[in-house]
Amino acid sequence: MSGTDPRGYWERNAHRYDASARMLGKPLPRMLELVGEAVAGAGRVLEVAAGTGIVTGAIARSATEVVATDYASAMVDVLERRVRAEGLANVRCEQADLYDLAFDDASFDVVVAANVLHLVPDLPGALAAMRRVLGPGGRLVVPTFLHDETAVSWLVSRALALTGFPGQRRFTSRSLRESLETAGLGISRFETITGPIPIGYAEGELTGLQDSVTD
Repeated sequence: MSGTDPRGYWERNAHRYDASARMLGKPLPRMLELVGEAVAGAGRVLEVAAGTGIVTGAIARSATEVVATDYASAMVDVLERRVRAEGLANVRCEQADLYDLAFDDASFDVVVAANVLHLVPDLPGALAAMRRVLGPGGRLVVPTFLHDETAVSWLVSRALALTGFPGQRRFTSRSLRESLETAGLGISRFETITGPIPIGYAEGELTGLQDSVTD
């Protein structure tokens, strides 16, 4: 399923990402509502793989401080423009690799990683990196596209693969939940949101990490 140059794919397609999101966007309003509830009252929130900032506003309106990051410079450019346009004064944008986060241990109350777990090459490594920067009792919020949840999503996912889309795994709601629980996430909320490609909304506390994760 994976493309040959994931970072290059996002650098090239940052300018058309929002249009693609609108095509697949039926689950987004509910996802944004749930993310906003998850971060309500949080002091400091890290958003990884923020992309063009589709989720950033929902976080910023509920949390005190947000650090929004992406590893593609073109995505960060679009993200910064959106943050300025929406007047999100409590958001700082940075280019950062999920696997090499330059933040202190236990420095965030919540980490949000929306629609990225199906893209990461090393899922246990990604979860470990996010766990490191979470403070005691911190929450991980990981809404994730479920490419194999329905017959329609199966077809859409295979069509996306033909464009070079750099996916690494295709989740169902069951396999996503099992993967997260195997990795040590104590899930406190899980919801499957319907759409052309459904989203499995998951949040909880990372209590421990195992060596293997089910794809």
